[in-house]
Amino acid sequence: MNITQLKTHRRWRRHRHLRHKLSGTAGQPRLVVFRSLKHIYAQLIDDEAGRTLASSSTMAEPVKAQAPYGGNVSAAKL
Repeated sequence: MNITQLKTHRRWRRHRHLRHKLSGTAGQPRLVVFRSLKHIYAQLIDDEAGRTLASSSTMAEPVKAQAPYGGNVSAAKL
């Protein structure tokens, strides 16, 4: 197993271990945030139904018009 496969496997194991403890419901959904170098993405997920309740990102048109660079905290607050 090369180093890239090893890192991917370790990340998958950590994710699987954490997801056994965390679960979103319709009343209290799970918040997932991903931050890339240029943008921030957020989702509210209901794990019982297996669907995304709401999602937003700094790539959305209203936010993008106010803050062209979405990888910072001020763009995420919009």
